[in-house]
Amino acid sequence: MEASFTEGEFYQEHFDSRAYMDNFYSSPEGHSGEKNLLSYILDSLSKTFSAGRYKGQTLVEVGSGPTIHSVLSACEHFQEIVLSDFTDDSRREVEKWLRNEEGCFSWRPVIQYVCDMEKRSPSEVEAKVRQRVKQVLKCDVRLENPFHPQTLKPADCVITCLCLEAACRDMLEYKKALAHVATLVRPAGVLVMVGVLDESFYYVNQTRFSCLQLSKESIEAKLQDLGFTIQELNIFPSPRPEYNVISDYKAVFHLIALKSDKK
Repeated sequence: MEASFTEGEFYQEHFDSRAYMDNFYSSPEGHSGEKNLLSYILDSLSKTFSAGRYKGQTLVEVGSGPTIHSVLSACEHFQEIVLSDFTDDSRREVEKWLRNEEGCFSWRPVIQYVCDMEKRSPSEVEAKVRQRVKQVLKCDVRLENPFHPQTLKPADCVITCLCLEAACRDMLEYKKALAHVATLVRPAGVLVMVGVLDESFYYVNQTRFSCLQLSKESIEAKLQDLGFTIQELNIFPSPRPEYNVISDYKAVFHLIALKSDKK
C-alpha cells in the first residue's frame, strides 16, 4: 500500500525542527548522504545576490522551515525581510535564533562559509539578519493568500527553497501553490526558487516525509503561464544517488525569474 502524502498537518505533529537542522545544516556541506547539496544552494544564492543586481525594500521567504540560510547573501540588499513556515516548532526555532537565545541552533559554520565567499564579516552578517528580519509568519502555500489572515504588500523579491515540493501532493496542487506564491511578487519583482527534481521522499531521523516528483519542464511552463521570464535555470545533479539513503533526489535546481511589469 502506497504511503499517504505527508502534508502540513503531518509536519505540525511530526517534524522535529532541531533534528532537521542538526542533520542537514550543521556544516556547509549539508548531510553527508546528500553530497554537498547545501553547498550548492549556498553557492547559488551567493551568486544570485552578492553582486547587488537584485535589491529593494522587501524580501519574503515562503516556507523557511527552521532555517535562515536562504537570506544570508540577500540580507545585504533588502531592508525588510519576512520569514515564514507552516509549523509552530520551525517558527519558534527561527525566533530563538533571531533573539540569540541560549541554546539556539548555531548557524556560524554556514555563515562563515558564505562570508568566506563574499568577503564579509560573520558577526556583521548575523547582526544584519537579526536586524532586518521583521516578521516570522505562519504560511500555508495551499491558501490563495498564503499568509491569511494577514495580507502582505507584494515584495521586491520572493524566495522559496525546498518548500513547494514538500507541501503539494500532486501537480495540480503545486501549480496552484506556485500561483499563490506569484501573487506575493510585485510587478517587475524577482522570484528565486531552489528545489529538488524527481525526489519522492526524505528522512529526518527515522521519520519519512513525502516529496512531489518535479520536472524542470513543468516548473518552466507554469512560471511562463504566470507571466514570469526565467533569467537563469541551473541544475546540479545528485553526485552519487546510489549511496544516498536519506533522500532520493536526482538533481537540485536554482531558478531566477522576473515577473512581468504589467499589473
